Amino acid sequence: MGEQDTGRRRPRRVNIVPHTHWDREWYRPFQSFRMQLVDLLDGLLPELEANPAYAHFMLDGQMAVIDDYLAVRPEQRAAIRRLAASGRLSVGPWFILMDEFLASGETMVRNLRLGLDRASEYGGAMEIGYLPDMFGHIAQMPQLLAQFGFDHAVVWRGVPSVLDTEAFRWEAPDGSSVRAEYLPQGYSNGALLPDDAKELVARIDQFCSDEGPLVGDPVLWMNGTDHLLPQPWLGRVVAEANDLQDDYELVVTSLTDHLAAGRTEKLPSWLGELRSGARANLLMGVASNRTDIRQAAARTERAIERLAEPLAALFLPADGWPSGLLHEAWGFTIRNSAHDSICACSVDAVCDAVLHRYAEAGQIAEGITERALASVLAGAGGEAPAVVLNPSAGERSGLIEVVVAGDQPLPGTQVLSVRPARSGAFRTTRRSLEQFVIRAVEENTFIRDVSFDEPEDEETGRLVVTLHADGERRDHLRAGPLRARLAELAAADPDGSVDIQPLRRPTQKVLARVTALEGFSWRAWQPSALDVDPVAVTGDSTTGDGPTLANGRLTVVVDPDLATFSINGLTGLGRLVDDGDAGDTYNWSPPAEQTAIDHPESTTITVTERGPLRGRLAIDATYRWPERIDGDRRVGDVGVAVRTTLELRAGEDLLRVAVELENRSRDHRLRTWFPLPEPATTSYGECAFAVVERGLTAEGGPNEVGLATFPSRRFVSAGGLTVVHDR
Repeated sequence: MGEQDTGRRRPRRVNIVPHTHWDREWYRPFQSFRMQLVDLLDGLLPELEANPAYAHFMLDGQMAVIDDYLAVRPEQRAAIRRLAASGRLSVGPWFILMDEFLASGETMVRNLRLGLDRASEYGGAMEIGYLPDMFGHIAQMPQLLAQFGFDHAVVWRGVPSVLDTEAFRWEAPDGSSVRAEYLPQGYSNGALLPDDAKELVARIDQFCSDEGPLVGDPVLWMNGTDHLLPQPWLGRVVAEANDLQDDYELVVTSLTDHLAAGRTEKLPSWLGELRSGARANLLMGVASNRTDIRQAAARTERAIERLAEPLAALFLPADGWPSGLLHEAWGFTIRNSAHDSICACSVDAVCDAVLHRYAEAGQIAEGITERALASVLAGAGGEAPAVVLNPSAGERSGLIEVVVAGDQPLPGTQVLSVRPARSGAFRTTRRSLEQFVIRAVEENTFIRDVSFDEPEDEETGRLVVTLHADGERRDHLRAGPLRARLAELAAADPDGSVDIQPLRRPTQKVLARVTALEGFSWRAWQPSALDVDPVAVTGDSTTGDGPTLANGRLTVVVDPDLATFSINGLTGLGRLVDDGDAGDTYNWSPPAEQTAIDHPESTTITVTERGPLRGRLAIDATYRWPERIDGDRRVGDVGVAVRTTLELRAGEDLLRVAVELENRSRDHRLRTWFPLPEPATTSYGECAFAVVERGLTAEGGPNEVGLATFPSRRFVSAGGLTVVHDR
């Protein structure tokens, strides 16, 4: 026999973690939710300080909750620091709980760094990768957490059905790993704690029975949910539950203490991203709604990460480093990465706020970039028509647009537009002359000289002031000498008439090809002969065959009937397919009577640029799509004009495609199809800090269809075809 049976078994420990899950903005705007947040913390802080039985509270793993509260209640800073430093209040580690697939990898790094920095002011962050409600998880999240020194993650959505224990070893493609605690029934399994001990025990019993091996020992009982206010009877009802039974030992504790007691041996392993809807809705539709927000996110993150920061580091002096401005830009971007914000599954007021924050961050990034480029230009001198800078780490070649003086053809260029020389005159008085000329010279760098022609006959003649746009900028345009001369003219005859005559030289905007330029380097540009095959455009919409773009590497032909195109003989590319969607901003939900429309009513093709450096075709197609869904059917009828622009550049193995339309149809899903050159069993897509391989199916669940339409960052590749995109 084994160990003697005493007739009593050890009670199963239940770790109760009081918390709130705080969506900063969602079905109500930020300020509305903040008023609720103020109420929550106004009640919680005194309760924690006065009631030892209320042992702990977790502020959702994000420091934004504290910052938002203290902006209204700055006098409570000391109380929060006291409670956090004593372990009664868990703060951080994130600044905000983000979406992992729609925010860039760098945004997530800055998010965690900012959260840890802010938490250090309150005694330190909870050292857990708390990821309670993200709509799936990226492959490299274990690496990100491990590099910040974390051993644990906590996850809910996305865990596949093959993982059937309370925890698993989660591995990143680089080999890093963390222990991941799974939340069966999510972060709300212990929400709305009853004010009755017997009912509480019954609920724990039911949870353990329902979830079986997914419930560990000890049991994790997450006492909280979305915007839930603390329940002050927690300590009392826990004590009563412990007194009336011996099956469970209930303890109010922290998530950190619970994970410290979790088993680490014989755990299953999972490599890569978590994108299953088996047990919890993954909400796959958030990756493709509100394309305006997707585009704004891509533009802004690129503007900060790829332009403003590296160019400022390289080309601005050390004492000119724009730390405050960058902190502000990153702050807007990180706040927008909150999953209900960047996923656009919120009310319109929230989406408006998100777009505004991206605009603010983008304006800061643009301003920093302009200053860095100005520093480059100052060092380059003024001899060349333009300076070319490569903002990427790798060597690049390609096309630039540049405005140059004159209207004569330049070797190796393609003229886009010409602005002819112009002269004209307007009249003012000598009294107003100083204000106008000084302002014109200060605001218009193209003014190179100002000349004054005094009248021969002072009674009938007029002073003529000419603003010249040619030649070198004259020294006398400095404010002091110029003001003195203008003041002298005005004093002689304040009301005398003056003709101001701007002389504008001709200019032209041209395309030019830049040969290989090393990463993060620059050089002066001068026109030179084209070093690759030119772009040729042949045919038009009236010939029966579609127009053709070719550059010696790719040949692109348009099908005028289907408004599609081919590349090197691969046909049917870019087909638009419209079908019904009765769902919301979270999920695709096809109607029972589904119809798909994959061809236009009419098509017109126009050649808009003929090379030799860039060729462009515009495909204007009209589609007839149902207006809306009524019950189980698509009904109504609306005409939608779609313009697809195809662009082929000299020297590139890439066709650029832009699709523009005004959406006049509701309740629908619009996709673009790209047939593959060869069969594929997997696809590859860029994700944060990784390229991930995916199969042809996706795991769904009882309430969600498994859609094998995966998110990607910048490119997806399968069967010999790669599609590159902004977001």
